[in-house]
Formats: sequence, structure tokens, C-alpha cells
Amino acid sequence: MSLIVQKFGGTSVATSEKIMGAARKAIRAQQQGHQVVMVVSAMGKQTDVLVDLARQITEQPPAREMDMLLSTGEQVSVALMAMAIHALGGQAVSLTGGQIGIKTDSSHTKARIQSISSERMRKHLDDGHIVIAAGFQGVDDDYNITTLGRGGSDTTAVALAAVLRADSCEIYTDVDGVFTTDPRIVPSARKMERVSHDEMLELASLGAGVMHSRSIEFGKKFDVPIHVRNSASFSDEPGSIIGNLPESSDRAVSGCALTKNEARISLTGVPDKPGTMHRIFSRLATVNIAVDMIVQNIGAAGVADIAFTVLETDLPAALKTVGEAARELGGEVSHDANLSKVSVVGLGMATQTGVADRMFRALADARVNIQAISTSQIKISALVERAQGMEALRAVHDEFELEKPPQSRASFGDGATKVERPSPVDVVSRLQRMEDLTIDDIRLDQTQGRITISQLPDSPGIAAEIFEAVAAESLLVDMIVQGAGRDGLANLSFTVPRDAVLQAVGVAMDAADRLGCGPVSSDATIAILSVFGVGIRTHVGVGARMFKALSEAGINVEMINTSEVRVNVVVAADKGEAGLKALRTAFADVMG
Repeated sequence: MSLIVQKFGGTSVATSEKIMGAARKAIRAQQQGHQVVMVVSAMGKQTDVLVDLARQITEQPPAREMDMLLSTGEQVSVALMAMAIHALGGQAVSLTGGQIGIKTDSSHTKARIQSISSERMRKHLDDGHIVIAAGFQGVDDDYNITTLGRGGSDTTAVALAAVLRADSCEIYTDVDGVFTTDPRIVPSARKMERVSHDEMLELASLGAGVMHSRSIEFGKKFDVPIHVRNSASFSDEPGSIIGNLPESSDRAVSGCALTKNEARISLTGVPDKPGTMHRIFSRLATVNIAVDMIVQNIGAAGVADIAFTVLETDLPAALKTVGEAARELGGEVSHDANLSKVSVVGLGMATQTGVADRMFRALADARVNIQAISTSQIKISALVERAQGMEALRAVHDEFELEKPPQSRASFGDGATKVERPSPVDVVSRLQRMEDLTIDDIRLDQTQGRITISQLPDSPGIAAEIFEAVAAESLLVDMIVQGAGRDGLANLSFTVPRDAVLQAVGVAMDAADRLGCGPVSSDATIAILSVFGVGIRTHVGVGARMFKALSEAGINVEMINTSEVRVNVVVAADKGEAGLKALRTAFADVMG
């Protein structure tokens, strides 16, 4: 018998009428021959009400007691949902996270799942019950109640689907599915029929609020197909399917997103030598601050400039931590809290040229100045002034005509309804410490070279002009890193295949002459070390572990860029093999 996990968010169970509607959906699915597990969030704004009550008592409530308090919201919902199903003639049993057997670590208010027992759920399902699970919560080894943090009910649902090897996981919410961007900002945004796990990971981390990134990490790691559907709809409209395939096989960009409240911290004049990055980012990992865009460009005269972004809410703690590192290393610290990040995402970027220049031209035509650039294999992000963020998002959405359905679709085959799942033995082994970091691969790329243009004017259109010239020569660009230099001037570096370096240098020198900047430097024999894994950004110690391993091997990091599933660092060509060995040793305990 097939098994479906259905998750209902707070807006989907905000009233007794909506609870009854959700109960009917579950009963209908059971009548169609499925075993059903429901995961339910707290009703409406109940969690906010509980948080406010705690703040009325004390401004700094103990984290353990906050978990005890907040977990009651879901317990109310599951009990009411069970009553609704019984009232409609069905059979149901409600279970808290602890009763199910969801074991977590002891990080109160932001716990990670370590294991889930399926025995009790299986028994109730086999007895004909609909199992109603409280989302967002679990227990640690000492049976303290823990909560999973933002998006915790999504995480619970996909994790249960993985453990139970469910045929699908349905996420019911107040929107119709996953859109090409936020329709509240861009009214022409289109609902996508499908989106890949990798694309959704990037979009979720960038602020696409329909799903939280941790739940997508589970979906990718355990091959769980996720259906995002509108709880108000009584039809079988599938909404959007998040799975192993993208919507289109030939479209370079599938979606775009805006992260509104970014803050940038810059360190200028730090030593350009092994160990510098480790001393900075190990401190940030210690205080559990997730770093987003990391921009380090090529150093000069023995010093380098490093910049990175954090959420604005993390800025005070990050500044304090970075200030301590700067006092040890030398250099100056500055920051800007009035920024947003606009990004385009798509699997097709890995093989298609011309995406960067189109994005940068769209921003230039909208008079949006780019303050920093970072790329991954399937994402390009640009840091802009917050006041221009929404206009930037609209500009890139229009440029890539995301409001239009793709002309061709990916070839789904049986993948439209099923994906190849891990064997039962493999699933059991992988479910031990479910949310622990897993590194899938570590690679060395010695096929690329680097070009750097220094002292670029800080004005709209600069990046567009450079990469339009690059695209005109049909050069395939991999990494792009632009960071703020000194005296208001920027440095921009990018990588191309080694056999195209001389051609790219010529293009860069012509552009530098037109723009009145430079000099242009290059290195045709760089080495790029890449660490691949699911949820690399949310595991805050990954960068620190990388930088420590390279530092101890005496290897200097020359450039960096990051994404949800990959961290790239550029090192000297003759250090590539040693760097690969150092990283494989450093991550040996978490290699998948």
C-alpha cells in the first residue's frame, strides 16, 4: 500500500473550519487506498502569541523553557485534527515528536534531527489509523523537548517521508505552488510545474518563503518528491513538484529571488597568507553565525581584502567576532547594513553561456549598481542597495522572461511519479544522525585559469559591459567574484578554461581601456578545490574546517565562492594535489 505524508501549515489550520477541511483531505487520501501521515503546525499565529507571552514575562527566556512553551502550539493542533477525523467517521491518533521517537541534539530552539523511529507509526498505520504528527519538535537524549527552528514543520514532514519511504510528501500551504519569484513583488511571476531539489535549495536559502531550506536538504539527501499544493483547493491540482528533475531541459534560468535584509562586513588589509581565512571563519562558526556570500579577490603587496554577508539580525554578533579577529590579524573592519541580494538560479547555467551578461545588463538598464558578485554552478548573486532590491528583482525576472512557460520540458519518463530510491539497508544507515553534515564529493579542477581586472569604477553597467564582451567571444565562465576594493574602486575576477585565458585577457584589456581601469592580471594555471554536500551553508563549520585544513597544509586561499551545495576555493596550481589530500582528510568522517 502506498504511503503519503501531508503537511498542513499554520494558515491551513488557523480555524476550526480549516481543520475540518484538512481532515477531509486526509480521509479522502486514505479512501483512495493510501496510508496517511499528517504533520500539523500550530494554528495561525499561535506561535507568535506564545512568543509574546514569554516576552511579557522576561526579555531573555531560557531556551529550554521556550521549547517547552512553543511545542504546545502543535500539540493543540494535532489533538484538534484527530478529533476532526473522528467526527468525520475516520480513525486517527495524534502523537507528539517525543511519542513518535524523533530524537534531536540538544540545541534548544534550533535543534537538528539525529534519528526517527518508525515502529510506532507503522503499527498505527497498519491498524488503519491516520497518524497525526506534531511538527517542529522532538526530544533530546535526556527527553527534554526541543524545537527545530524556522520551517521546522516542513523539516518534520520531509524527514518522516524519508524514514517511512513515503511515495510522496504533500506540503499544503496558502499558495498554489513554487513560483518563478515572489508574486507579491512581481505580479507576473509564474507557478512552476516542477523544480529540482538543487534549484529549490538555492531559492529557499535566498528567501523563497514557500519552503525552508532544511526540508529541501532532506528531500535531496533521501530522494523524497515534494508536492507543494494550496490547502484551499479541493481539486487534485498538483501544484509544484520538487524532485530530481527541473521543469525545462534547456532553460538556463528557472527562477530568481531577493534576500532583502543582507549586511556586508569587509576586512581590508589582512595578511594574504595561509591561516587568515581560518582565523576569521572559525570564530564565526563558534558563535553559530551562518555566512552567505564570501568574496575574496586576488591579494596584492602581501595583503588581501575579504568581504562576506550575513543576515542583518546577525550583524552585531558578527561584527564583535570579526573585530576580535581583526585585532589579531591587523586590517580594518567596515560594514554596510542597507543591502539586499538578487539572484538567478537554474540548472541550465552549468552548460549555457551568456547568463551573467544578460543579468548584469538588465540591472544596468534599471540603473541598479552592483556592489558585489558571487556565483556557483547554478546561481549568480549580486549585492545591491536595499532601496533598489525590488526593482532589481523585477528587472532580472523580465530579462529572462520567466513569466512565460518553457518551450520544452524535461524528459520525465517514470520520474514524473517515482524516483529511484535508496535500498532499505542504505536508508537505515543514512538515517543515523539524519541532519549531520554529509559531504558527497571533494574535487580538484586543474582545467581553468583566472583573469582579474582591478580598480573598476563603482557605477552601474561596468559588469554588464565586461561580460557582454566575454559572451561575444563565446567564452564559458565558471567563477565570478567581485568585491569592493579600496577608495571606492572594485576588483573583479573570473575563471575560464585554460586554453581560453589569452583570449579572455585580450577581452579584459580592451574593456579596461574603454572603462579607464586596470591593470589586468591573469594566471593560466590555477587549481580550484570544491567541496560538495547538502546544506553546506546551514552547517556553519564547513568553511572553517576547509580553511583550517588548507592552513595546516601551508596553502593560501586566493579566491572563494559559495552556494548551498558547493564551496569553491582557488589556490596556486602547484598546491592543488596537496589541497585535495588535506580536504579529503579533514572531511573523512562525514564523506557520504
